[in-house]
Amino acid sequence: MGVVTKRSSMIFYSGGDDHYSHRVRIVLAEKGVAVDIVEVSDEQHPEELADLNPYNSVPTLLDRDLVLYESKVMMEYLDERFPHPPLLPVYPVARAKSRLWMHRIEREWCPLVEQIQGGAKKDAEKARKELRESLVGISPIFEDMPYFMSEEFTLVDCCLAPILWRLPVLGIELPEKQVKPLMGYLERLFDRDGFKASLSESEREMRP
Repeated sequence: MGVVTKRSSMIFYSGGDDHYSHRVRIVLAEKGVAVDIVEVSDEQHPEELADLNPYNSVPTLLDRDLVLYESKVMMEYLDERFPHPPLLPVYPVARAKSRLWMHRIEREWCPLVEQIQGGAKKDAEKARKELRESLVGISPIFEDMPYFMSEEFTLVDCCLAPILWRLPVLGIELPEKQVKPLMGYLERLFDRDGFKASLSESEREMRP
């Protein structure tokens, strides 16, 4: 994977098709961090993962003696530990707004993704419709700014990109004529070198 450049003291336990793991891999790739990525499947977890993380879950980040197992905490830690390029705004008000957008994605969109992936057919279809309508609704914001409520690529985009990449496997087809600004945003996201380097093998197969 493109993120790995050399043997590192940092180890990232990642799910190959898990969007929470993917968002952290995007940050690692954007920062050019040297990290050893251990891919974890549902069927096979490394023995040491249960010792490191009380939930025995991914994503899990090990940096020397520090263990983190919540994706947003990892992303902010990496942004502070490796400050260039910065992925959060400098000013406190703007930073707070970015964190609030990340919280809203977590509260509003991530549960819909999980419902589509693992819910009963009727519930999955309802979640699919809701997520599609939400995406159509936010499209106009990309007429004024290249990234999500920002001139620069931020952690908010790192949270959104894995969900947007998964739209085909989630069974969501966007009405392209109605969402041209959003489609432009998708192109900018997916064309970034950091995003390309972040993709696992299974994620590459999600799109032709």
